[in-house]
Amino acid sequence: MDEATGLRDATQEIDSLLPPLHVDRRGFVKTALSAGFAAAVTPVTAQTMIVTDAQGLTAGEVKIPAKGGEMPAYRAMPAGKSGLATVLVVQEIFGVHEHIKDMCRRFAKAGFLAVAPELYARQGDPTKYTEIPKLMSEVVAKVSDAQVMDDLDSTAAWAAKNGGAAGKVGVTGVCWGGRIVWMYAAHSPQIKGGVAWYGVTARAYSAGDKSPLDVVSQIKAPVLGLYGGADPGIPTDTVEKLRDALKAAGNTKCEFVIYPDTPHGFNADYRPSYRKEAAEDGWKRCLAWFGRTLA
Repeated sequence: MDEATGLRDATQEIDSLLPPLHVDRRGFVKTALSAGFAAAVTPVTAQTMIVTDAQGLTAGEVKIPAKGGEMPAYRAMPAGKSGLATVLVVQEIFGVHEHIKDMCRRFAKAGFLAVAPELYARQGDPTKYTEIPKLMSEVVAKVSDAQVMDDLDSTAAWAAKNGGAAGKVGVTGVCWGGRIVWMYAAHSPQIKGGVAWYGVTARAYSAGDKSPLDVVSQIKAPVLGLYGGADPGIPTDTVEKLRDALKAAGNTKCEFVIYPDTPHGFNADYRPSYRKEAAEDGWKRCLAWFGRTLA
C-alpha cells in the first residue's frame, strides 16, 4: 500500500488523520483519569449506551509505576479475589473515558482483573479535545509503539502484584487499541491471548512505527480479530492479508470474524456506529476466547 492510500484509509476510519509527528519519551502530562466521555464524541447516544454497575467489584482509578513517573489507569476486578486472569484493555483514540471503563467492569463481572492504562498520559489529555484532527496530530500521532509497549509491560507487572495470576495475561483493544493488540502480541511473550476489535492491519499511527503485517512472524499467541465488513478505513482485503500471513508464518491459532455491512466502531455503544447484534456477538466471542486462552 502506498503512502497516499494509507493516509486516505486513516482519514476514512476516524474522519481525519494529519501527518504524524515524533516526540521522545517524557514525563506525564495527564496525571489522573477524566470523568465521563471524551469531548470529541459528545453528545453521546444515550439510548444504546451500556452502563455496568460496580456492585461486587473493586473498581476505580489506580496509579501504575512506569518510566517517567506514575501512569493513571482504571482497574476493575471481583472484590476480595486474587489469582485472577488479567485482561489489559487498550483504549481507542479518545483515551480512557467512560466506554473503556465500562468495558473493564464488564470483564470484572466475568471474573477477570481488567486494567486500562491511560497510554496518552505523556502527550496530553485526549478527553479534552473537541476536534478529532487536532487530537490526532497533537496527541495520538506522537505516541510511539515503543512507549506503548513499555507502558503495557509496566501495567502487566503491576497487575501481577495486585490480584493478577502469573502467566495468565491477555490483551484487548478497540480502534487504535485494536492495532495495539497485534503489536503487543508480537512484543510480549507473556501474552496468552488477544482480542483485536477493528484495529488497522496494514499501517501505523506514529512515524517510524511498523504495522501488524510487518511483525506477523513475531505474533505467536492466539488472537481473535473482530472486524466490520463496511469499515472504509480498514478494507477487508487488508484483514484477509493479515489472516493469510499469520497462517503462512505458522500461527494457525488466530481467528477472524468479519461482520457483513458493519461499520468501524460497531462496539462503541455510545456512538451512532454501534451495531447491537455484531457487538453482542463479538463480546460473547471475546469472553469465550479469554476463558479458553487464559484458563
